[in-house]
Order: sequence, then structure tokens, then C-alpha cells
Amino acid sequence: MSSPELLDHVVAGSGPGLVLIHGTGADATSNWGPIVDAMRDRYTVVAPNLPGAGATAVYPAPIDLDELADRIVATARAAGLERFHLAGHSVGAVVATAVAARHPDAVTSLVLHAGWVRTTAREKFMFDLWARLLRTDPDLLARQLILTAMGPGLLGALDEAGFAEMAAGFTAMLDERVLGQIELDSRVDLRDAVCRVTAPTLVVASADDQVVPPHHQRELAAAIDGAEYLQVPGGHGLPFEDPARFFSVVTEYVDKRQALDEA
Repeated sequence: MSSPELLDHVVAGSGPGLVLIHGTGADATSNWGPIVDAMRDRYTVVAPNLPGAGATAVYPAPIDLDELADRIVATARAAGLERFHLAGHSVGAVVATAVAARHPDAVTSLVLHAGWVRTTAREKFMFDLWARLLRTDPDLLARQLILTAMGPGLLGALDEAGFAEMAAGFTAMLDERVLGQIELDSRVDLRDAVCRVTAPTLVVASADDQVVPPHHQRELAAAIDGAEYLQVPGGHGLPFEDPARFFSVVTEYVDKRQALDEA
């Protein structure tokens, strides 16, 4: 059997392993850049780019979640990590859950933000809208994402120029290379996988998430044996709207689990 193909990735620092998986339409740097810089002094941080992000090629067929989980682990091992803490945002949390279920001996701890167990009809309808807008008018998709992915605190503080600037930034991130990620979003079903997750897990929900509402994170936490659940203010795009809050949650949990692992 051939080895899994490696993903394009960012690697920095030295020490225990930390793998970070980005969300739909983002990439390793835009989603995780500040935390890579903050953690590289004490961890070897690996942030892969999912298919269609960075220099990772688009899948020629629908993304196979198990195969992608194997590629995440192969990429981490190529960077010298046999075991690692693992964090994921949005579909990155879905992928991280699949990694922890499929490779339990590799995962030291797990942080899942805005993840979900199964895509319901509501989310499938929304992801289909994303794909249609991306094919026809990425600027309209950017505007829709701003209004649904960002929390009311940020949206209430923006003026017209702020909305225009944010829309331009989102539009610049969006291209049809991420259609495969959106298609994966539309058919997530981890019901057979979550029961195999054995790593200590923190499930984080954003209280005002309109993309993947908090009931999905509560379901995810309930399905993983012993998982902790934390709800924080903000929207689905918490890593972008309030990076200080988001990254403090991740770093505090990883540091706590690493200290326990070393004790």
C-alpha cells in the first residue's frame, strides 16, 4: 500500500507536537498564524492546508474524510511528530475528530471549535447556497458569510467602510478551489467515529454561531466520552473576529494537557 500523500503545510518551532486544522475557505496561515507564532517557542507546530488551500492540490473526486485524516497524520509524522495535540476550527474540527477516531494513539489532546457530528438539512441547504454563490458571485458569498459567520459584537461595531473592507478581504480568500471543502461540509456524518475518540477533548461553541449553531457542539461533546464543553461569546468566525479570545482558549487547554502528560 502506498503512503498517504502529504499536505502542503506550515511548520514552526520545536518541542511537543501541535497540529492545527483550518476551516472552509481559510488556510493554515489565515486561520492559525497568530497561534503558530505564540506557540512555536514551546511546541513543534504543524498547520496543514486542506485540499484546495495553500499549495495543496484540489481533490479530483469528492474528499474522502478517512483518507484526509491519514494525510494529516502522515504530514505530522513527516515533520517529526509521532504524537501531537490537535485543534480544529469548523470543518477543521470535523477533520480533527476523524483523525482522533482513526489514529487514537497519535492524539494527545483534542480541541474542537464550531464542529459538528452530522450535517442536517439546514446546513446542507446553506452549504449548497455557498457553492452556488461561489460559482456565480464570490462578492455576494463574502457578504453572506460576514452576516452569518461574525458575531453581533463585531457587526455592531462596523461602519460602512468597515463592512466594505471586510467584504473585500473575504472575497479575496474565496475561489472555486474550495468547492471540494464545501462539498465535504454538506455530507459530514461522524456518528460512527465519535465513539472511538479517546483523547481528552475540549469542545468549544460560539454562542452566536449562525453557521453551525451551538446545539451541534453540545451534541459533539455529549458523543465524546469525557469531553469538556465550553461556550464563549462570538460567532462562527471567532478566530477572525476575536483572535485573542479564541487563541487563549486553545493555548490554555493545550498547555494544561501537556503539563498533565509530562507529570
